[in-house]
Amino acid sequence: MSSPGQMHVRVTKSEQQVSGLRQARVGSRKPHRNLVAWQIAMDLASSVYRVTAAFPKEEIYGLVSQMRRAAVSVSSNIAEGAADRTAQQFVNFLSNAIGSLNELDTQLELALRLCYLSQEDYNRLQSTVDECLAVAYGLKKSLRLKGLTSKGSLGGPKHA
Repeated sequence: MSSPGQMHVRVTKSEQQVSGLRQARVGSRKPHRNLVAWQIAMDLASSVYRVTAAFPKEEIYGLVSQMRRAAVSVSSNIAEGAADRTAQQFVNFLSNAIGSLNELDTQLELALRLCYLSQEDYNRLQSTVDECLAVAYGLKKSLRLKGLTSKGSLGGPKHA
């Protein structure tokens, strides 16, 4: 039996496969693919798509659509920010990603209250949201420090 502070997270076979893909993408020419924040955000978006597939059909244009857009927005903003940008520009995109994570947090709570999500799915998704938030905030802090010490872009020289 676990203590109240511990949470058991069931990892599905598909999530194990996705985790294995994380390792295979390291070294990619696309800089965002090497970021743990992007990798976690992609896992989160996939999970949101899976769980919302079971929501009531009348929610397809409501809560389902909102949750999916928020989840996709996280990894999309991280990817766009990691493109040939300055540290300050990347920080701005990370702020957008963090905003989307907080939107998703609220939407997950609503889905739980409406009994569209099981407590287990809610806990698992919330854990991933929290992990993604922690990594995004850490990356943002690191970029702010980098921005104080250099004015160059993150991916090399800008092209006109």
